[in-house]
Amino acid sequence: MPGQIIAQPNPPPDPSHLPDSVREYAVQLKTSNVLTEPELRAVQKFRRAANYIAAAMIFLEDNVLLERSLTFDDIKPRLLGHWGTCPGLVLVYAHLNRIIKKTDLDALLVVGPGHGAPAILASLWIEDSLSPFWERYTRDRAGLTRLIAKFSSPGGFPSHINAETPGAIHEGGELGYALSVAFGAVMDNPHLVVTCIIGDGEAETGPTATAWHGFKYIDPAESGAVLPILHVNGFKISERTIFGCMDDKELTCLFSGYGYQVRIVDDLENIDQDLAASMEWALAEISRIQNAARSGNPIVKPRWPVLILRTPKGWSGPKMLHGEFIEGSFHSHQVPLPGAKTSKEELQCLQEWLQSYGPHELFATKGGAGVEGAPAKELLSIVPDKKEKKLGCRKEAYAAFEPIQVPEWVRLGVQKGSQASCMKVVGTLLRDTIKANPTTFRIFSPDELVSNKLDAVFDVTGRNLQWDVASRAQGGRVIEILSEHTCQGMLQGYTLTGRTALFPSYEAFLGIVHTMMVQYSKFTKMAHETDWRHDVGSVNYLETSTWTRQEHNGFSHQNPSFIGAVLNLKPTLARVYLPPDANCFLSTVAHCLRAKNYVNLMVGSKQPTPVWLSPEEADMHCIAGASVWKFASVDEGVNPDVVLVGIGVEVTFEVIAAAALLRKITPGLRVRVVNVTDLMILGPHGSHPHALSNDDFDTIFTRDKNIIINYHGYPIEVKGLLFGRPGLKSWDSDRSGKDRITIEGYREEGTTTSPFDMMLCNHTSRYHVAAAAIRAGAFFNPKVSTEAQAKAAYIMHMAAKDKEFIYAHGKDRESTFDTPKFD
Repeated sequence: MPGQIIAQPNPPPDPSHLPDSVREYAVQLKTSNVLTEPELRAVQKFRRAANYIAAAMIFLEDNVLLERSLTFDDIKPRLLGHWGTCPGLVLVYAHLNRIIKKTDLDALLVVGPGHGAPAILASLWIEDSLSPFWERYTRDRAGLTRLIAKFSSPGGFPSHINAETPGAIHEGGELGYALSVAFGAVMDNPHLVVTCIIGDGEAETGPTATAWHGFKYIDPAESGAVLPILHVNGFKISERTIFGCMDDKELTCLFSGYGYQVRIVDDLENIDQDLAASMEWALAEISRIQNAARSGNPIVKPRWPVLILRTPKGWSGPKMLHGEFIEGSFHSHQVPLPGAKTSKEELQCLQEWLQSYGPHELFATKGGAGVEGAPAKELLSIVPDKKEKKLGCRKEAYAAFEPIQVPEWVRLGVQKGSQASCMKVVGTLLRDTIKANPTTFRIFSPDELVSNKLDAVFDVTGRNLQWDVASRAQGGRVIEILSEHTCQGMLQGYTLTGRTALFPSYEAFLGIVHTMMVQYSKFTKMAHETDWRHDVGSVNYLETSTWTRQEHNGFSHQNPSFIGAVLNLKPTLARVYLPPDANCFLSTVAHCLRAKNYVNLMVGSKQPTPVWLSPEEADMHCIAGASVWKFASVDEGVNPDVVLVGIGVEVTFEVIAAAALLRKITPGLRVRVVNVTDLMILGPHGSHPHALSNDDFDTIFTRDKNIIINYHGYPIEVKGLLFGRPGLKSWDSDRSGKDRITIEGYREEGTTTSPFDMMLCNHTSRYHVAAAAIRAGAFFNPKVSTEAQAKAAYIMHMAAKDKEFIYAHGKDRESTFDTPKFD
């Protein structure tokens, strides 16, 4: 069936078998007369006005105040938008306005159902939070006409909440992340309450399921609070929701088990009194929990409030059409009257629907009191008077960036020629960064900080799980939760409200947040192009425990694909670094923590590897992005026969080992060794801000010599970057072009085996590099060409012998990872 058949609108859930006694866990309140009569009238008028505008935005391009009967010419040629969630969003927005004005609350709103943009934009226009950022959306007839007519049209607001929406800190496309973003936003913002609306469709997602635990990482002494509102309207696009099929007893048990105090808001006849009472109760509970913690008497396992709001989908919209229920069913999810442009019946239905809100009572008319088209004075009485208190004007959402103090990293550098774990050394920089920025820097880690050898941070801080007696109320700067989605969401909320953070992870599992990262990058792209949004810190990923050195794990933990995900982002905002040693890694991390507006990915090893460069040399190398490594090259790389390139820690080691091997086996081969630490330099000039000019590229990689690239990730990524670079083919006398670049990298070959066997399996070993170098160099060196086949065969024989040794002894040869020497 194309859509679910229902017997009645807003169908109730079947009763559960839980005992009635569980109802006592739900909070009961007196809801009569919470609002005064003037407040109630103002809230209801606000809702009518916002619902009218939201509906009109989906349908109308003219006659926006319904001053005459609608005609087909008044209807947009393309009807785009989502109506079903809008009435619930407007309801919450109106009540937040009232309570902000009444209590002077500092609040943000995070909207999970981002497709409900008409509701939020309508409310922003009413409270006059659009015109300070978008001058053309004035609070008058002209501004209202533009808002309605241009919605979901070229030049207007899009159908989903995005960075162009004042007050927004969450891209409202892919569902599942709103709640974790809200928890990140309140961390280290003790004054702030973030109300987060989670749709019951979004609540079915895995990321949301874990994010309900987010309050367990909120220390009420140092951070603000999240007020989650689960909006249960019962339907997705064409089916009922899980939560819509759960009765009150089931919902109460579920959220009580999470650790919340549950308040169900469902008195439809008196919904404004019910929600007003519930919000006042919730804020009082938040204050009680915070006051206890801030007075030195924290409540152990405090039960934070959650509101469960039950209202019909598409409430106040058309009731029936063509024999189908609209209000209270999935038919109201998007455009409830899809034929309004051509059907007289649907056009008349739209006329009656919009007229039911009484627009002539809600907006000033020509010749009447007030500015023509402006909202009626009465409904504005609940809007905060102070601009900075309005939900659309909160500076936390667009102008809160505080750059952190990144300690001088050179003093932490390690001795050139030694061996060191990149992650252990980076841990010391992160330790000092935490010490220097006690309230503006956090680490969000999926329970792997010690495994990834970044545990130096625990010299000065701890974890922040408030339900664990060992870390409760200790001010820990490390959030460890085994949910990459929750880490990502908290990271986003923390970053977009002005702070800086780091997300370290096993390489294989960063892909879990691939689409979250893409959604975030869309938000930051639009923010970057929106002139009123200020800078934000970069989102920083530290990818380690890589496929090259899986000591305890196997094929399942071997996956470098997140590199490709970042490469696909808008080039101006994406950066990928593969620092080759500990000193280069220090330089790179320090740079990324200082950077603004980027998505930074740093890939490296946690195992001890050689330190090739001094701190000073490392800094120069990282600034350049790539350089010739003279110490490993023949005659410092002058006039080479072949160029060997390493991109990544372990694969660069293999390149250096290959260069040392070639000195012994084919001393006549002139080798140049290059390391690339900034992957983006490889692209054609102009494709990325870091891309080398053609002349600079040729200076490093030569104009005509063959290039052997040993790459940490999938070879196709480097091929894609190089595509469009001129001069990457060599030409024979018959003008047949041959690629002069060979790329090896991860081939999806692996298991639980030795580190060097992983190199052999994926053709990234020193033997593969050396054999390829001999074959490639032979075209330019006649002395080498006479022995090329024999020498290459001998080298691959050595590879076979090493593999035999590994399988016979269960380990690599003892000298395999000794630092190569060039005597």
